[in-house]
Amino acid sequence: MKTIKESPREIPVSYESEVLVIGGGPAGFAAAVTCGRLGLKTLLVEGTGTVGGVATSGLMSHWTGNTEGPLYEELLERAKTAEKDYNYFEDKVLKAEQIIDPEKTKLIMLKMLRESDVELSLYTYAVEAIMDGKCVCGAILENKSGRSAALAKIVIDCSGDGDIAARAGAEFTLGRESDGLMQPLTLMFKVAGVKVETAVYPGEFEDNIEVSAGKLQELGKRHLGAPIGHVLLYPGSVPGVVSVNMTNSIGKDGTKSSDLTRAEIECREQIPEIISFLRKYVPGYEECYLLSTSSLIGVRETRHFKGLYTLTEEDIEQAVLFDDWVVTRAYFNFDIHGVSGPGLDPAGEQKSFTQTKKYSIPLGCFIPEKIDGLLLAGRSISGTHKAHSNFRVMPICINMGQGTGAAAAVCIREGLQPRELDPKKVQSILKEQGVCP
Repeated sequence: MKTIKESPREIPVSYESEVLVIGGGPAGFAAAVTCGRLGLKTLLVEGTGTVGGVATSGLMSHWTGNTEGPLYEELLERAKTAEKDYNYFEDKVLKAEQIIDPEKTKLIMLKMLRESDVELSLYTYAVEAIMDGKCVCGAILENKSGRSAALAKIVIDCSGDGDIAARAGAEFTLGRESDGLMQPLTLMFKVAGVKVETAVYPGEFEDNIEVSAGKLQELGKRHLGAPIGHVLLYPGSVPGVVSVNMTNSIGKDGTKSSDLTRAEIECREQIPEIISFLRKYVPGYEECYLLSTSSLIGVRETRHFKGLYTLTEEDIEQAVLFDDWVVTRAYFNFDIHGVSGPGLDPAGEQKSFTQTKKYSIPLGCFIPEKIDGLLLAGRSISGTHKAHSNFRVMPICINMGQGTGAAAAVCIREGLQPRELDPKKVQSILKEQGVCP
Protein backbone atom coordinates (compact mmCIF):
# COMPACT_ATOMS: atom_id res chain seq x y z
CA MET A 1 0.00 0.00 0.00
CA LYS A 2 1.27 3.47 -0.88
CA THR A 3 1.73 5.71 2.17
CA ILE A 4 2.60 9.28 3.12
CA LYS A 5 4.29 10.51 6.26
CA GLU A 6 2.26 12.83 8.50
CA SER A 7 4.24 15.50 10.29
CA PRO A 8 4.17 15.42 14.11
CA ARG A 9 1.90 18.05 15.64
CA GLU A 10 0.66 19.17 19.02
CA ILE A 11 -3.00 18.38 19.69
CA PRO A 12 -4.94 20.85 21.85
CA VAL A 13 -6.93 19.42 24.75
CA SER A 14 -10.49 20.53 24.04
CA TYR A 15 -12.21 18.71 26.92
CA GLU A 16 -11.30 17.38 30.35
CA SER A 17 -14.07 15.42 32.01
CA GLU A 18 -14.54 12.67 34.54
CA VAL A 19 -16.38 10.46 32.04
CA LEU A 20 -16.10 10.40 28.26
CA VAL A 21 -18.96 8.56 26.55
CA ILE A 22 -18.36 7.68 22.92
CA GLY A 23 -21.48 7.21 20.81
CA GLY A 24 -24.92 8.72 21.36
CA GLY A 25 -27.11 5.72 20.57
CA PRO A 26 -29.40 4.16 23.20
CA ALA A 27 -26.47 2.81 25.28
CA GLY A 28 -24.44 6.01 25.10
CA PHE A 29 -27.47 8.18 25.81
CA ALA A 30 -28.26 6.12 28.92
CA ALA A 31 -24.66 6.04 30.13
CA ALA A 32 -24.30 9.81 29.78
CA VAL A 33 -27.63 10.61 31.46
CA THR A 34 -26.78 8.27 34.34
CA CYS A 35 -23.33 9.80 34.84
CA GLY A 36 -24.72 13.31 34.65
CA ARG A 37 -27.44 12.60 37.17
CA LEU A 38 -24.81 11.20 39.52
CA GLY A 39 -22.99 14.51 39.42
CA LEU A 40 -20.10 13.46 37.19
CA LYS A 41 -18.61 15.86 34.67
CA THR A 42 -19.57 14.03 31.49
CA LEU A 43 -18.88 14.54 27.79
CA LEU A 44 -20.88 12.67 25.13
CA VAL A 45 -19.31 12.50 21.67
CA GLU A 46 -21.51 11.60 18.69
CA GLY A 47 -20.64 11.47 15.00
CA THR A 48 -24.06 12.50 13.65
CA GLY A 49 -26.05 15.65 14.30
CA THR A 50 -28.37 14.16 16.90
CA VAL A 51 -28.63 11.42 19.50
CA GLY A 52 -30.55 8.15 19.57
CA GLY A 53 -28.65 6.22 16.92
CA VAL A 54 -30.74 3.55 15.23
CA ALA A 55 -33.77 4.59 17.32
CA THR A 56 -33.83 8.02 15.66
CA SER A 57 -31.43 8.52 12.74
CA GLY A 58 -31.86 4.84 11.90
CA LEU A 59 -35.71 5.07 11.77
CA MET A 60 -36.13 1.91 13.83
CA SER A 61 -39.81 1.03 14.05
CA HIS A 62 -40.18 0.07 17.71
CA TRP A 63 -38.59 -0.88 21.01
CA THR A 64 -38.37 -4.67 20.85
CA GLY A 65 -38.94 -7.30 23.52
CA ASN A 66 -40.23 -6.95 27.06
CA THR A 67 -37.22 -5.56 28.89
CA GLU A 68 -37.84 -3.56 32.07
CA GLY A 69 -35.70 -0.73 33.44
CA PRO A 70 -36.31 2.66 35.04
CA LEU A 71 -34.44 4.81 32.51
CA TYR A 72 -35.93 2.93 29.56
CA GLU A 73 -39.40 3.26 31.06
CA GLU A 74 -38.87 6.97 31.74
CA LEU A 75 -38.04 7.48 28.07
CA LEU A 76 -41.21 5.63 27.05
CA GLU A 77 -43.31 7.65 29.48
CA ARG A 78 -41.95 10.96 28.21
CA ALA A 79 -42.65 9.89 24.64
CA LYS A 80 -46.18 8.69 25.33
CA THR A 81 -48.79 10.10 22.99
CA ALA A 82 -52.48 10.40 23.80
CA GLU A 83 -54.07 6.96 23.76
CA LYS A 84 -56.56 7.96 21.08
CA ASP A 85 -53.72 8.45 18.59
CA TYR A 86 -52.85 4.76 18.80
CA ASN A 87 -56.26 3.11 18.68
CA TYR A 88 -55.90 2.28 14.99
CA PHE A 89 -53.23 -0.37 15.58
CA GLU A 90 -53.08 -1.00 19.33
CA ASP A 91 -54.84 -4.35 19.01
CA LYS A 92 -52.98 -5.42 15.84
CA VAL A 93 -49.31 -5.92 16.59
CA LEU A 94 -47.56 -3.68 19.14
CA LYS A 95 -48.21 -1.88 22.39
CA ALA A 96 -48.64 1.85 21.82
CA GLU A 97 -45.62 2.80 23.89
CA GLN A 98 -43.33 0.54 21.84
CA ILE A 99 -43.81 2.57 18.64
CA ILE A 100 -40.94 5.00 18.06
CA ASP A 101 -41.65 8.51 16.83
CA PRO A 102 -38.07 9.37 15.80
CA GLU A 103 -38.46 13.15 15.78
CA LYS A 104 -40.09 13.24 19.20
CA THR A 105 -37.50 10.81 20.56
CA LYS A 106 -34.61 13.02 19.38
CA LEU A 107 -36.01 15.98 21.29
CA ILE A 108 -36.74 13.98 24.43
CA MET A 109 -33.26 12.43 24.52
CA LEU A 110 -31.59 15.81 24.00
CA LYS A 111 -33.71 17.32 26.76
CA MET A 112 -32.83 14.52 29.19
CA LEU A 113 -29.12 14.95 28.43
CA ARG A 114 -29.26 18.70 28.95
CA GLU A 115 -31.25 18.29 32.17
CA SER A 116 -28.46 16.00 33.37
CA ASP A 117 -25.78 18.64 32.59
CA VAL A 118 -24.11 16.40 30.04
CA GLU A 119 -21.82 18.26 27.64
CA LEU A 120 -22.45 17.29 24.02
CA SER A 121 -20.11 17.30 21.06
CA LEU A 122 -22.14 16.39 17.96
CA TYR A 123 -20.71 16.00 14.45
CA THR A 124 -17.60 14.68 16.21
CA TYR A 125 -15.74 11.38 15.79
CA ALA A 126 -13.52 9.68 18.33
CA VAL A 127 -10.70 8.41 16.09
CA GLU A 128 -7.94 7.21 18.40
CA ALA A 129 -7.46 6.10 22.00
CA ILE A 130 -5.17 8.10 24.26
CA MET A 131 -3.21 5.58 26.28
CA ASP A 132 -1.04 5.54 29.38
CA GLY A 133 0.40 2.07 29.12
CA LYS A 134 -2.60 -0.29 29.11
CA CYS A 135 -4.98 2.36 30.47
CA VAL A 136 -7.29 4.46 28.31
CA CYS A 137 -7.29 8.07 29.50
CA GLY A 138 -9.17 9.77 26.68
CA ALA A 139 -9.62 9.93 22.93
CA ILE A 140 -8.50 11.94 19.94
CA LEU A 141 -11.47 13.73 18.38
CA GLU A 142 -12.01 14.95 14.81
CA ASN A 143 -14.66 17.43 13.70
CA LYS A 144 -15.12 20.59 11.61
CA SER A 145 -12.94 22.48 14.10
CA GLY A 146 -10.04 20.10 13.48
CA ARG A 147 -8.27 17.57 15.66
CA SER A 148 -8.23 17.75 19.45
CA ALA A 149 -8.00 15.59 22.57
CA ALA A 150 -10.61 14.75 25.21
CA LEU A 151 -9.21 13.50 28.51
CA ALA A 152 -11.21 11.52 31.07
CA LYS A 153 -10.81 9.31 34.11
CA ILE A 154 -13.17 6.68 32.62
CA VAL A 155 -14.10 6.13 28.97
CA ILE A 156 -17.32 4.29 28.09
CA ASP A 157 -17.27 3.02 24.52
CA CYS A 158 -20.85 2.93 23.24
CA SER A 159 -19.95 3.25 19.57
CA GLY A 160 -21.63 -0.02 18.63
CA ASP A 161 -18.53 -1.36 16.96
CA GLY A 162 -16.25 -0.61 19.92
CA ASP A 163 -13.99 1.56 17.77
CA ILE A 164 -11.98 3.12 20.60
CA ALA A 165 -11.78 -0.17 22.48
CA ALA A 166 -10.30 -1.76 19.34
CA ARG A 167 -7.83 1.08 18.88
CA ALA A 168 -6.82 0.72 22.54
CA GLY A 169 -5.85 -2.88 21.88
CA ALA A 170 -8.79 -4.65 23.53
CA GLU A 171 -9.14 -8.18 22.19
CA PHE A 172 -12.17 -9.05 20.06
CA THR A 173 -13.54 -11.46 17.49
CA LEU A 174 -15.68 -10.59 14.49
CA GLY A 175 -19.08 -12.16 13.92
CA ARG A 176 -19.94 -15.83 14.23
CA GLU A 177 -17.40 -18.00 16.02
CA SER A 178 -17.25 -20.66 13.31
CA ASP A 179 -16.53 -18.47 10.27
CA GLY A 180 -16.58 -14.75 11.22
CA LEU A 181 -19.72 -14.06 9.19
CA MET A 182 -21.96 -11.29 10.53
CA GLN A 183 -25.66 -10.55 10.46
CA PRO A 184 -26.79 -8.43 7.49
CA LEU A 185 -27.10 -4.66 7.37
CA THR A 186 -30.47 -2.98 6.83
CA LEU A 187 -31.60 0.49 5.83
CA MET A 188 -35.01 1.17 7.36
CA PHE A 189 -37.58 3.24 5.48
CA LYS A 190 -41.18 4.38 5.85
CA VAL A 191 -44.07 4.23 3.41
CA ALA A 192 -47.25 6.32 3.60
CA GLY A 193 -50.64 5.91 1.97
CA VAL A 194 -51.31 2.58 3.70
CA LYS A 195 -54.98 1.72 4.24
CA VAL A 196 -55.25 1.17 7.98
CA GLU A 197 -58.50 -0.81 7.75
CA THR A 198 -57.03 -3.63 5.66
CA ALA A 199 -53.27 -3.43 6.29
CA VAL A 200 -51.34 -6.38 7.69
CA TYR A 201 -48.21 -6.17 9.84
CA PRO A 202 -46.01 -9.28 9.69
CA GLY A 203 -43.59 -8.56 12.51
CA GLU A 204 -41.56 -11.78 12.63
CA PHE A 205 -40.03 -13.98 9.97
CA GLU A 206 -42.50 -16.75 10.82
CA ASP A 207 -45.53 -14.47 10.39
CA ASN A 208 -46.53 -16.11 7.10
CA ILE A 209 -49.84 -14.34 6.61
CA GLU A 210 -52.24 -15.76 4.02
CA VAL A 211 -53.12 -13.18 1.35
CA SER A 212 -54.97 -13.53 -1.96
CA ALA A 213 -51.84 -14.52 -3.90
CA GLY A 214 -50.57 -16.99 -1.29
CA LYS A 215 -48.50 -16.90 1.91
CA LEU A 216 -46.68 -13.61 2.37
CA GLN A 217 -43.20 -14.81 3.34
CA GLU A 218 -43.23 -17.34 0.52
CA LEU A 219 -44.29 -14.63 -1.92
CA GLY A 220 -41.43 -12.48 -0.71
CA LYS A 221 -38.86 -15.21 -1.31
CA ARG A 222 -40.36 -15.94 -4.75
CA HIS A 223 -40.78 -12.42 -6.11
CA LEU A 224 -38.09 -10.33 -4.41
CA GLY A 225 -34.59 -10.72 -5.76
CA ALA A 226 -32.01 -12.08 -3.30
CA PRO A 227 -30.64 -11.03 -0.86
CA ILE A 228 -34.04 -9.45 -0.10
CA GLY A 229 -36.99 -11.78 0.37
CA HIS A 230 -38.53 -11.51 3.84
CA VAL A 231 -41.51 -9.28 4.72
CA LEU A 232 -41.36 -7.30 7.97
CA LEU A 233 -43.81 -4.38 8.40
CA TYR A 234 -44.60 -2.34 11.51
CA PRO A 235 -47.13 0.42 12.26
CA GLY A 236 -45.69 3.93 12.29
CA SER A 237 -46.38 6.66 14.80
CA VAL A 238 -49.19 8.17 12.69
CA PRO A 239 -52.02 6.41 10.81
CA GLY A 240 -51.24 5.33 7.28
CA VAL A 241 -47.46 5.25 7.81
CA VAL A 242 -45.62 1.93 8.09
CA SER A 243 -41.98 1.17 8.91
CA VAL A 244 -40.38 -1.30 6.51
CA ASN A 245 -37.57 -3.61 7.63
CA MET A 246 -36.90 -5.45 4.37
CA THR A 247 -33.68 -4.19 2.77
CA ASN A 248 -30.85 -6.66 3.22
CA SER A 249 -27.11 -6.47 2.62
CA ILE A 250 -25.14 -9.63 3.39
CA GLY A 251 -21.43 -10.42 3.48
CA LYS A 252 -20.44 -6.96 4.72
CA ASP A 253 -18.17 -5.89 7.58
CA GLY A 254 -19.65 -2.88 9.35
CA THR A 255 -16.21 -1.84 10.63
CA LYS A 256 -15.08 -1.07 7.05
CA SER A 257 -16.14 2.19 5.41
CA SER A 258 -15.98 0.56 1.96
CA ASP A 259 -18.48 -2.12 3.04
CA LEU A 260 -20.76 0.46 4.65
CA THR A 261 -20.76 2.42 1.41
CA ARG A 262 -21.58 -0.66 -0.64
CA ALA A 263 -24.34 -1.66 1.77
CA GLU A 264 -25.88 1.83 1.73
CA ILE A 265 -26.05 1.85 -2.07
CA GLU A 266 -27.30 -1.73 -2.26
CA CYS A 267 -30.09 -1.18 0.25
CA ARG A 268 -31.25 2.06 -1.36
CA GLU A 269 -31.41 0.35 -4.75
CA GLN A 270 -33.64 -2.36 -3.24
CA ILE A 271 -36.33 0.08 -2.08
CA PRO A 272 -38.23 0.55 -5.39
CA GLU A 273 -38.50 -3.23 -5.86
CA ILE A 274 -39.80 -3.64 -2.30
CA ILE A 275 -42.44 -0.94 -2.76
CA SER A 276 -43.60 -2.52 -6.03
CA PHE A 277 -43.93 -5.84 -4.20
CA LEU A 278 -45.94 -4.26 -1.37
CA ARG A 279 -48.33 -2.59 -3.82
CA LYS A 280 -48.89 -5.82 -5.75
CA TYR A 281 -49.13 -8.43 -3.01
CA VAL A 282 -49.79 -6.94 0.45
CA PRO A 283 -53.30 -5.95 1.52
CA GLY A 284 -53.63 -2.26 2.43
CA TYR A 285 -50.44 -1.27 0.61
CA GLU A 286 -51.93 -0.95 -2.88
CA GLU A 287 -51.32 2.82 -2.99
CA CYS A 288 -48.35 3.11 -0.65
CA TYR A 289 -45.43 5.38 -1.53
CA LEU A 290 -41.98 6.15 -0.15
CA LEU A 291 -42.10 8.73 2.65
CA SER A 292 -38.63 8.73 4.23
CA THR A 293 -35.42 6.72 4.45
CA SER A 294 -33.00 6.27 7.31
CA SER A 295 -29.93 8.50 7.39
CA LEU A 296 -28.06 5.80 9.31
CA ILE A 297 -27.77 2.22 8.11
CA GLY A 298 -28.50 -0.43 10.73
CA VAL A 299 -25.47 -2.58 11.58
CA ARG A 300 -26.49 -5.58 13.66
CA GLU A 301 -23.17 -7.22 14.42
CA THR A 302 -19.44 -6.59 14.20
CA ARG A 303 -16.95 -6.90 17.09
CA HIS A 304 -17.45 -9.10 20.14
CA PHE A 305 -14.92 -8.01 22.77
CA LYS A 306 -13.26 -10.39 25.17
CA GLY A 307 -14.32 -9.34 28.65
CA LEU A 308 -13.80 -10.68 32.14
CA TYR A 309 -16.93 -12.76 31.47
CA THR A 310 -18.56 -13.86 28.22
CA LEU A 311 -22.36 -14.07 28.20
CA THR A 312 -23.67 -17.21 26.52
CA GLU A 313 -26.98 -18.31 25.09
CA GLU A 314 -27.21 -20.81 27.97
CA ASP A 315 -27.08 -17.91 30.46
CA ILE A 316 -30.05 -16.35 28.69
CA GLU A 317 -31.99 -19.61 28.34
CA GLN A 318 -31.52 -20.30 32.06
CA ALA A 319 -32.31 -16.68 33.00
CA VAL A 320 -29.27 -16.52 35.28
CA LEU A 321 -29.22 -13.82 37.96
CA PHE A 322 -25.49 -13.19 38.39
CA ASP A 323 -24.10 -12.12 41.76
CA ASP A 324 -22.32 -9.23 40.02
CA TRP A 325 -25.27 -8.13 37.85
CA VAL A 326 -25.39 -4.60 36.51
CA VAL A 327 -28.17 -5.24 33.97
CA THR A 328 -31.39 -6.96 35.00
CA ARG A 329 -34.83 -7.80 33.64
CA ALA A 330 -33.61 -8.11 30.04
CA TYR A 331 -35.84 -10.01 27.64
CA PHE A 332 -35.83 -10.84 23.95
CA ASN A 333 -35.44 -13.85 21.64
CA PHE A 334 -32.52 -15.02 19.50
CA ASP A 335 -33.09 -12.68 16.57
CA ILE A 336 -30.39 -13.85 14.16
CA HIS A 337 -31.03 -12.51 10.67
CA GLY A 338 -29.73 -14.89 8.03
CA VAL A 339 -26.04 -14.28 7.38
CA SER A 340 -26.31 -15.66 3.83
CA GLY A 341 -29.78 -14.57 2.74
CA PRO A 342 -33.22 -13.32 3.78
CA GLY A 343 -35.19 -14.57 6.74
CA LEU A 344 -34.27 -16.08 10.09
CA ASP A 345 -30.92 -17.84 10.41
CA PRO A 346 -31.19 -21.57 11.23
CA ALA A 347 -29.69 -20.85 14.66
CA GLY A 348 -32.26 -18.13 15.39
CA GLU A 349 -35.30 -18.57 17.62
CA GLN A 350 -38.33 -16.31 17.47
CA LYS A 351 -41.65 -18.12 17.89
CA SER A 352 -39.69 -21.18 19.03
CA PHE A 353 -38.08 -19.17 21.86
CA THR A 354 -40.08 -20.41 24.84
CA GLN A 355 -38.04 -19.07 27.77
CA THR A 356 -40.28 -16.55 29.57
CA LYS A 357 -38.03 -15.34 32.40
CA LYS A 358 -35.96 -12.16 32.28
CA TYR A 359 -32.19 -12.44 32.59
CA SER A 360 -29.25 -10.41 33.89
CA ILE A 361 -25.83 -9.41 32.54
CA PRO A 362 -22.79 -9.40 34.86
CA LEU A 363 -20.27 -6.60 35.31
CA GLY A 364 -17.50 -8.67 33.73
CA CYS A 365 -19.14 -8.48 30.29
CA PHE A 366 -18.52 -4.73 30.21
CA ILE A 367 -14.83 -4.79 31.23
CA PRO A 368 -12.18 -5.60 28.59
CA GLU A 369 -9.92 -8.37 29.79
CA LYS A 370 -6.59 -6.55 29.46
CA ILE A 371 -7.37 -2.81 29.17
CA ASP A 372 -8.01 -0.40 32.05
CA GLY A 373 -9.86 2.90 32.18
CA LEU A 374 -12.48 1.55 29.78
CA LEU A 375 -16.01 0.20 29.95
CA LEU A 376 -18.08 -1.18 27.07
CA ALA A 377 -21.84 -0.80 26.59
CA GLY A 378 -24.06 -1.81 23.70
CA ARG A 379 -23.90 -4.63 21.19
CA SER A 380 -20.09 -4.99 21.35
CA ILE A 381 -19.92 -6.28 24.94
CA SER A 382 -18.48 -9.70 25.73
CA GLY A 383 -20.90 -12.33 24.50
CA THR A 384 -21.27 -15.17 22.01
CA HIS A 385 -22.72 -14.68 18.53
CA LYS A 386 -26.04 -16.22 19.56
CA ALA A 387 -26.29 -14.41 22.91
CA HIS A 388 -25.49 -11.17 21.08
CA SER A 389 -28.56 -11.62 18.88
CA ASN A 390 -30.62 -11.26 22.05
CA PHE A 391 -28.83 -8.51 24.02
CA ARG A 392 -28.10 -6.28 21.00
CA VAL A 393 -31.61 -4.78 20.98
CA MET A 394 -32.10 -1.17 22.09
CA PRO A 395 -34.05 -1.53 25.38
CA ILE A 396 -31.35 -3.86 26.72
CA CYS A 397 -28.67 -1.45 25.49
CA ILE A 398 -30.32 1.33 27.50
CA ASN A 399 -30.06 -0.84 30.61
CA MET A 400 -26.41 -1.48 29.75
CA GLY A 401 -25.77 2.25 29.57
CA GLN A 402 -27.37 2.81 32.95
CA GLY A 403 -25.32 -0.02 34.47
CA THR A 404 -22.00 1.21 33.10
CA GLY A 405 -22.81 4.78 34.11
CA ALA A 406 -23.22 3.60 37.71
CA ALA A 407 -20.00 1.58 37.46
CA ALA A 408 -18.12 4.65 36.20
CA ALA A 409 -19.40 6.64 39.18
CA VAL A 410 -17.97 4.11 41.66
CA CYS A 411 -14.65 4.05 39.78
CA ILE A 412 -14.30 7.82 39.98
CA ARG A 413 -15.51 8.22 43.56
CA GLU A 414 -13.12 5.56 44.85
CA GLY A 415 -10.23 5.98 42.41
CA LEU A 416 -10.55 2.43 41.08
CA GLN A 417 -10.19 0.67 37.77
CA PRO A 418 -13.33 -1.13 36.51
CA ARG A 419 -11.78 -4.55 37.21
CA GLU A 420 -11.29 -3.51 40.88
CA LEU A 421 -14.94 -2.61 41.47
CA ASP A 422 -17.09 -4.10 44.18
CA PRO A 423 -20.27 -4.91 42.18
CA LYS A 424 -22.38 -4.49 45.32
CA LYS A 425 -21.54 -0.77 45.34
CA VAL A 426 -22.62 -0.46 41.71
CA GLN A 427 -25.80 -2.36 42.49
CA SER A 428 -26.50 -0.04 45.43
CA ILE A 429 -26.54 2.96 43.07
CA LEU A 430 -28.70 1.13 40.56
CA LYS A 431 -31.21 0.10 43.22
CA GLU A 432 -31.47 3.75 44.32
CA GLN A 433 -32.36 4.54 40.69
CA GLY A 434 -35.09 1.91 40.66
CA VAL A 435 -33.26 -1.03 39.07
CA CYS A 436 -34.59 -4.30 40.48
CA PRO A 437 -32.68 -7.61 40.37
